[in-house]
Amino acid sequence: MSFKKYQQYPIVQNFKREWADKSITKAPIYCSVDLRDGNQALINPLTVEQKLEYFKALVKMGFKQIEVSYPSASDTDFNFTRKLIEENLVPDDVAIQILIPAKKEWIKKSVEAMKDIKYGIFHLYNPTNEFQRRVVFQKSDDEIIQMAVEAMQYLVELTKDFKGKVTYQYSPESFSQTDLEFAVKICNEVINVVKPTIDKKMIINLPNTLEACTPNVYADRIEWMCKNLHHREALIISVHPHNDRGTSVASAELAVLAGAEKVEGTLFGNGERAGNLDIVNFAFNIYSQGINPQLDLSIIDEIKVIYEKKQDFLYIQGIHM
Repeated sequence: MSFKKYQQYPIVQNFKREWADKSITKAPIYCSVDLRDGNQALINPLTVEQKLEYFKALVKMGFKQIEVSYPSASDTDFNFTRKLIEENLVPDDVAIQILIPAKKEWIKKSVEAMKDIKYGIFHLYNPTNEFQRRVVFQKSDDEIIQMAVEAMQYLVELTKDFKGKVTYQYSPESFSQTDLEFAVKICNEVINVVKPTIDKKMIINLPNTLEACTPNVYADRIEWMCKNLHHREALIISVHPHNDRGTSVASAELAVLAGAEKVEGTLFGNGERAGNLDIVNFAFNIYSQGINPQLDLSIIDEIKVIYEKKQDFLYIQGIHM
């Protein structure tokens, strides 16, 4: 086996961690991405009707933030978002979140999908790792930062007259493969555009897009970012762990110790490649420590049945057995 072709994931240098002396004392904000990230893992994506049934189950379970779609990617996602809003299907205390690439025409399409929203999270992202900057986009570091800044400026402009509550979320999409100095620089530039306050916070999402490091290193990266981001008191730090190494739950738990207040994941870990953070597992873990999980785990068998009805689930399961 040619193991020598691989390099060890870099640790955070010259850093005094504090998360190792902490304990989880309360549940984080949960954001289900079943209807977006999880849906992308299916051979045949969910229909509007199937998405609606699943959405209702997530609400019943207690999720207060649900990423419902990638509206610029398909008519199904766009129409589902419109259905939720036009038919008043979203409870007042639940925010629906959409994913938006940093491209003007797709931002415009996404904003159209969220017209008249009561409480919406606009999740903007652009790729940030060195390989993507150099090879895929063939842009300099400053040009990649400008892409994010101009996209957020455009998004803020298009949503400034929305009557409902609007929250902006930004992801350096490939954070797990992005140098920390560049990651914090691009995030701070986007934060400067939004100008969040304690009363109107924005979300910085730091995904383990391709899980490549041990959970303790991920926690170090999250704590380092928390200590170097501008206006930390006006931010909600979110994490989006994938499960390529099989340690997404541990990564999420340690990230919460390191300062993350929100975790994005799916029921039972369904998602791209090896899957997402299994929020059910995470919630049961803190429940077993005497902490209110803030999700109704008593209906887990009912939720399991709805989950298994997801199109192609049994087929996918059969492939891996």
